[in-house]
Formats: sequence, structure tokens, C-alpha cells
Amino acid sequence: MTDGPGVPLLIALLGLLLSPSAELVIARTLPRLGGTPALKVRITTAAVTALLFGLLAWRFGFSPELPAFLLLALLGVQLSRIDFTVHLLPNALVLLLFGGGLVLLLASAALTPGWADLIRALAGGAILFAGYLILGLISPGSLGMGDVKLAAPLGLYLGYLGWGQVLFGGLLGFVVGGVLTVLMLRLRSAEKPVETAHGPAMVIAALGVALFMN
Repeated sequence: MTDGPGVPLLIALLGLLLSPSAELVIARTLPRLGGTPALKVRITTAAVTALLFGLLAWRFGFSPELPAFLLLALLGVQLSRIDFTVHLLPNALVLLLFGGGLVLLLASAALTPGWADLIRALAGGAILFAGYLILGLISPGSLGMGDVKLAAPLGLYLGYLGWGQVLFGGLLGFVVGGVLTVLMLRLRSAEKPVETAHGPAMVIAALGVALFMN
């Protein structure tokens, strides 16, 4: 953690600037998603990204692993927005989160050094992916293949932090998903249950564990 508010505030400002840039790049490279979101949505995602950037800077300080977790926040917010809106987790963004996270965590492991953490991260990604894959095959109606693929990069990040983080992050995703489903059903007046995206719950759980579980 940092000793003062200066670094978290600067990092939060960076998140505020990067969020609309990310949305613009996504809109241009993935036009099938419908272009840039509405202004209200862009303001919300920028505010959430800035808040997460500041909290992550407070949590990790100016450390080698901070850039990797900032990438998780940036892309995690965008993936959540897209999944919530169109019930889709684009392969390109999931792969970018995994590949970019792996490169940044590799750099962190080299600087720390923390090769054991990196090996655990790779194992965590594989384990969470396998767990979601099994659940997706058993109950395809509750989990999509996009959720299964997203489990790999989230497991990578959680594994870098520890085995406990992998366990709690994986379980918490379903708890958060259940809460979000109940909230959505209460907010909507439709008689039939509506499909609730599980990706946002997975991202919330992973970031929550990263921020508050030591």
C-alpha cells in the first residue's frame, strides 16, 4: 500500500482517461458490438474504472504487479459492460486480457523475482478454466462458453496472488451472480425470468478478492 493519496489519485486519473480510449478502440475493432456506448454509459464506465484504478494503486502501491492489475480493471469493466448489454464476451478481449496479463505478470515475476507466483498463476488459470468448463458442460444453460474462457485470465490473476484467492474468487463469482440475478428480477416487471450475464459477477469477484484479500 502507498503512504499517501498522491499515487492512487494520479492512477485514478489515468483510469478516467483510458476508459473512453478503450471504448473507442473496441468500437473500431469490434464494430459488431454496435459502436461506442451512450454518453451515460461512458461516464459510468469511466468513473468505475477510475475508482478501481485508485483502489488498486492503494492496494498494490507503485509495484511491479500494479500494471497487470490495472489492465484487469480496464478490460474487466469493458467486458462487463459488453456482457451486460449484449450477453457476449468477445474472444479478442478475453485473449487480450489473458495475453496482456501474462506478459505483465511475467515482467513482475522477473523484477520481484517471483517465479513461483507466476507458476501458480498459470496453474490457477488452468484450474479455474477447467472448473468452469466442467460446470459449463454439465449445465450449459447457466454458463456460456464465454464465461468458461473468461475464467482462464481471471484464474491467472487470482493464482498470482495465492491459492486461497483462486478458491474464494471462483466461489464468490457464483455468489455475486446470484445476487445480481435477484436484483435484475426485482427491477424488471417481466413475468418470465430474464437471462443474466455471469461475466460481470466473475469480474467483480476477482477484483474484490484482489483488492481486499491478503
